[in-house]
Amino acid sequence: MTNTSAFWENEEATLSARQQEAIWPGGQKAVDALAKRNKRPVRELITDLIDPDTPFFELSLLAGFGMGYPGVDDVACAGIVTGIGKVHGNWTMIMANDARVKAGTYFPITLKKHMRAQAIAEKCGLNSIYIADSGGVFLPMQAEVFPDDQHFGSIFYNMARMSAAGLRQVTLSTGGNTAGGAYIVFMACESIMIDKQSFSFLGGPPLVKMATGEEISAENLGGAKVHTQVSGGADHLCSDQTQAIERVRELLSLSRPQPLNLHRYEVMEPVSQESLHDVLPTSPHKGINGYKVIQAIADGSEFIETKKDFAPGRGSNILTGKIRIKGLPVGVICSNGAGIIFHEAAKKVAEWVVRCSYERIPLLFIQSSPGYMIGSDSEHAGIGKFGADMVRAVSCAQVPRIQLVIGPDNGAANYGMCGRAYKPHFLFSTMRARTAVMSGKSAGGVLLHIEQAKRKASGNPMSVEEIAAFQQRMIDKYDGEAHPFFCASRLFNDRVLKFSEIRDWLGMAFEVSLIKPIGNATFGNFRF
Repeated sequence: MTNTSAFWENEEATLSARQQEAIWPGGQKAVDALAKRNKRPVRELITDLIDPDTPFFELSLLAGFGMGYPGVDDVACAGIVTGIGKVHGNWTMIMANDARVKAGTYFPITLKKHMRAQAIAEKCGLNSIYIADSGGVFLPMQAEVFPDDQHFGSIFYNMARMSAAGLRQVTLSTGGNTAGGAYIVFMACESIMIDKQSFSFLGGPPLVKMATGEEISAENLGGAKVHTQVSGGADHLCSDQTQAIERVRELLSLSRPQPLNLHRYEVMEPVSQESLHDVLPTSPHKGINGYKVIQAIADGSEFIETKKDFAPGRGSNILTGKIRIKGLPVGVICSNGAGIIFHEAAKKVAEWVVRCSYERIPLLFIQSSPGYMIGSDSEHAGIGKFGADMVRAVSCAQVPRIQLVIGPDNGAANYGMCGRAYKPHFLFSTMRARTAVMSGKSAGGVLLHIEQAKRKASGNPMSVEEIAAFQQRMIDKYDGEAHPFFCASRLFNDRVLKFSEIRDWLGMAFEVSLIKPIGNATFGNFRF
């Protein structure tokens, strides 16, 4: 094992440990508490829900750590499990409250994660299954979760819009759903409740007593039999979770098989003897060999490069061409060397994105760039103009776009390489990713310059020790906020991947993204 390989295996062991924290909140004690109520952890229900011996691609697993909410620092996995699995052969989005995490309460990060899953489902044309067991909004933060766009009500708006578009919305209630949460049951195309386990009401018994003076039990107010036999708010009554999961599968058993709107070739494993563990430097700020990265993940390690000889040394800091991922043809834009984007590279990328769009070929952006080149020579050569064309092309490309971050992801390079603001179908990071406006070293230098000027003007110049301490604080702050754990906790990516997982996740992501037909290419005003 090389030193590089050993380093990344250690980093990925750290990732595994954080993932275990996310999926095991409360430990065995929490699982035992569920069992006393005839419940199982939601991931066990999901395993039974998806087709046998098929994977569940869980999204945003690390969301919710270190959020610093009032009285609550960590919200493990954001309190909700989201991901994509196959139900009767069709890719399906699954969203399941985890009652082990603050009784399934919705914090701001819970909402963001829930609606990110809905956004993927809507964009890719997936049916959605909701496993609902929630205490509703986190009341101490009601102003941050209730009244605005992208707050709690947007979940139900999204359900209505997706249902209207022909995407099935199926809810299985496995516990209490109160106030706004009740609408996850009532807004579904079809909903399932479990006898003496599921409850759904706009106001629970304590609120009813306070508002009207009526004393009533949860069962008689909004239990499963009430809504399946009296109110009609739910459609199917089941005796336990096992029967309920079987009913969900039954409801989706006659769904139309999903198409794949692209030709597909035989799947081939990479033939390169070097894995990403071997070829990626341990420092995220050191340049990479983009060719070796592509060879490590492409079918047959084959890469059909375009504009290979254009502007040597400057245009070659980004590679463009075609590869296959799990048999699917993909246009690739991959950082190379130091990854700095010169105006020649920006022009090359913009042209390639347009070409792939007209060919209806999906795009993969492999990002390891500290930014666009700065300075008078670059400005005079048109870096702003060509950089804007690159951003414009990425913004308007109508084909599926996926970003994979394997290094620095700084400044406007985040934009031109299809970062979160450019709404890629999926965005994945690795333990080598560093997403921030600039590196900690650069930020420390800029802020130190400002601080020194202020202190000098006040007649109190900084000492050598103060300079060193200030710069180190800034480096720690910015590098910490660029780390994949920090970004994942805030949902700046959809998953932090181990290198060995990349091909499977890209294969799933491209396949899911190609369910919807690809529209016609239309672009804005270029400045070529």
